[in-house]
Amino acid sequence: MAHINLLPWREELRKQKQREFGIIAGGSVVLAGLIVLLAHFHVDGLIDNQNQRNAYLESEIAILDKRIGRIKELEAMKQNLLARMNVIQELQGSRPESVHLLDELVRTLPEGVHLKKFTQKVKALTMTGMAESNARVSDYMRKIDASEWLTGPRLNVIKTTESGRRRIANFTLRGKQKTRKQLDEEVAAAGEVKK
Repeated sequence: MAHINLLPWREELRKQKQREFGIIAGGSVVLAGLIVLLAHFHVDGLIDNQNQRNAYLESEIAILDKRIGRIKELEAMKQNLLARMNVIQELQGSRPESVHLLDELVRTLPEGVHLKKFTQKVKALTMTGMAESNARVSDYMRKIDASEWLTGPRLNVIKTTESGRRRIANFTLRGKQKTRKQLDEEVAAAGEVKK
């Protein structure tokens, strides 16, 4: 006789397939969870690594900022020292000019002209004095113009007053002191004219 299976085999097959499906679904969920967890740990590690790199770069930037500040201080000190050196060199160079200036003041002063006051601001000169006549003041201006170290005489004020029987011309005269460079240029120009 043939064996007849009276057990509900279709239901058992369905239950077995549902169990397999549940196991596969549960395993997939667990596997997906593990993948998400690993991805999360990996991303956290990357973020921590980048934060460490950023902190290192910030510390190095702070060190470089301090160095840049020090370099700027040194540059300022350098500019200050260069300015001082330039002033010292100008003073050294202009020392003989002062002697020449005073010598030329004496040489150009004609007889009958007396200086009361003399002021100098950089290369600008102001001479205040008195003369026996206007002609003596004109003579003084011509001598200044012909001078080696003085140039550009301009008469600001001339006022004639009488003192007893004499007439006195009080004057204020402006001029300029030539620099060594101007003198060198004049000598060079005179040399070219002679050729």
